[in-house]
Amino acid sequence: MKIELSVDGRKIPMNDFVQKIVVNVVKAMVETLHSIDAGWKEISIHIEKDNIKE
Repeated sequence: MKIELSVDGRKIPMNDFVQKIVVNVVKAMVETLHSIDAGWKEISIHIEKDNIKE
């Protein structure tokens, strides 16, 4: 599996260990959803931070 992480357009390097952790966490979350077929080919996640003060 391949994973890329970028923040504000800047690619964030990850070693193999970190890549495996991120991939396995996302994969596990997605595969628990009832509507996801086990034969999926790609997962894309886009996260935007709200401009609301916390």
